[in-house]
Formats: sequence, structure tokens, C-alpha cells
Amino acid sequence: MILTFIEIRDGKIKKSSFEALSEAARRAADLGLRAGAVIVGPADAGLDADLFARGAAKVFRLESPALAAYSAQGYALALKGLVDEVKPAAVFLSATAMGKDLAPRLAAKCDAGMVSDCTRIAVEGGSLVYTRPIFAGKAFATLKLASAPQIATLRPNVFPAAAPQAGAAIVAPAGHAAPPWGAAGETAVKAVDVPDGAITGRVAETLKESGDEIDVGEAEVIFSGGRGLKGPENFALLKDVAALVPRAAVGASRSAVDSGWIGHGHQVGQTGKTVSPNLYVAVGISGAIQHLAGMSSSKVIVAINKDPEAPIFKIADYGIVGDLFQVMPALRDELKKLFAE
Repeated sequence: MILTFIEIRDGKIKKSSFEALSEAARRAADLGLRAGAVIVGPADAGLDADLFARGAAKVFRLESPALAAYSAQGYALALKGLVDEVKPAAVFLSATAMGKDLAPRLAAKCDAGMVSDCTRIAVEGGSLVYTRPIFAGKAFATLKLASAPQIATLRPNVFPAAAPQAGAAIVAPAGHAAPPWGAAGETAVKAVDVPDGAITGRVAETLKESGDEIDVGEAEVIFSGGRGLKGPENFALLKDVAALVPRAAVGASRSAVDSGWIGHGHQVGQTGKTVSPNLYVAVGISGAIQHLAGMSSSKVIVAINKDPEAPIFKIADYGIVGDLFQVMPALRDELKKLFAE
């Protein structure tokens, strides 16, 4: 079995977890195994159907009053117990803030090898082969792990999420084996014993940003601003445009964040978030290597900058050499016309 840790926020399964589960189902099918999903802590029982519909043959629910709020110590303890029982070939997690926090702790508890921020997983000779970027995205490493289980985090927006299949067999992509199960599965609820003192760090408070903004790590379109915006008030240009486009978010370079123009949660780059949207629009961003490391895997990159020699143009699929304060309002007006039709 290949297990996938399912991350839940505000009572809903994160899109990145569906992506990780879908990849687990594909790779499990190639190996003649099953895919399993694991939920730690309280969650609506109705979520199981969504996991079955995307390839999970079995959903494990690990429950304890001590797991009501996320804790890397508590969650790793719960997952370690399940791994010892089920003995999966691999455990997949999303490379989100939670996944990056939890995966190495789980790997240490399991004495297992780990690959972080995978952008490709294949099966060769009956073994899983992982590919991840290294040296700020300038090269790729291809790895095999000798441990059991294997722990891997998957970069969001890279692996396609399977379309939900209700009451029908999961359809495998061309070139892959058909999964040996249908869109119905089994749920196993397990009580977890968390000893006193096992959790020394607890969540005291969760602070959320106002509004319903999509996290840049899961956005399909990102309008990202840099020092060229000249001030925090001009991020309104990007927010106005992003509000017109479905599943769009506003990102920022480190220089803009360090200047206090926008919150750190929007930062894209080596010291921020690594993103892989379908479309990345870099507005007033020169293209320092630290920033490129966080967004170079975007499917399509558009750069808007008045400096034709800006490094961002070297990796951009499309470039606009011009004043962003003229380009962005024009783009906003055209998008309004487009979505009004």
C-alpha cells in the first residue's frame, strides 16, 4: 500500500492532498498495490467519499482528543503507529507548510529515507523513482530510496488531481495499469494513545488573514509583485486583477515583503513559498536567483518590467517591456470585458 497523509483546513480537504492521493493511486496501480489515505484528528465522515472517488481503497482515521489541533509531535506519533501496523511501501505528503513540518519528523521516527519537494515520481524496475529540483532549480536529482517505508513530499500544483469517479472504476492514464479497485472503499477508525508529555508544543491560537484569499502555494494563477510596484498601496493593482481570475492569488518578491508592503505569506522564492501555477505573472520583479528558485516550475511565465535586460525575461515565456502602471490597468480593463461576456 501507498499511504497519503490528508491535510484538512476549515473542514475541507486541501487541493494539494487530492493531488498527492491521485499520484499515490497511479503509482500504486503501477506496482500492483493499493492506495490508502490517512486523516489525523477530527474530520467530517463525509470526506471519506471524496477520497474513495480519487483512488483511495481504504481511509484510516486516527483519533484522539490530543490530536484535535495540529502538532508535529502528536501527528508523527499517530502516523508512526499506523505505519508499523500497515507497513506501507511509501507515505506521500504534500509539500505544504504542514507537510514540510511533519514529513521529516515522521521519517526520523520510522528510520526511513525521505525525498522532499518531488516534481516527478515514476516506477522503474518495480521501484519508485523520485525526481526533485536541486541547486535552486538549476538541476534535478533522481533518487531511489532503500528504506521501508519511503517518505516523500510532493510539490503542489505539479501532480494532476484525478477527477472524482463516482460509482465507477478509477480510470488510469495512458501507459499506466488500471487500479484494481473501484470508487468505493473501506474506512478504519483507530483510537490513538498519546501518552502524557508526548506533545510539548501545542497550538495556542490560529491567526487567519482577512478575506478569502487563496494560498499562493495552491493557486492556479499568480500575479506577483516586486520592488517595481514602488509601495504597498500599488499591490491593489494586483489584487484587483487577481479578483477577476478564478483561483488566482497575489504573490510577492522578498524585497517587497522585507519592505513591509505585503505579508510574508505571499512571498515566493527560496526563503518563501515554492509555487507551480499554470500561469505566473511577474510584475515589476527583476528576477533574482532566489526568486526564480521559487517559481521557475510554473507552466507559463509572463514578465512585465520596464527594463529589457531584467533577468526575469530569460525564463519568461512571454515578456512585456513597459510601465506596469500602464500595463496592469489595461489588463484589468480587458479582463473585466472578458469575464463580463
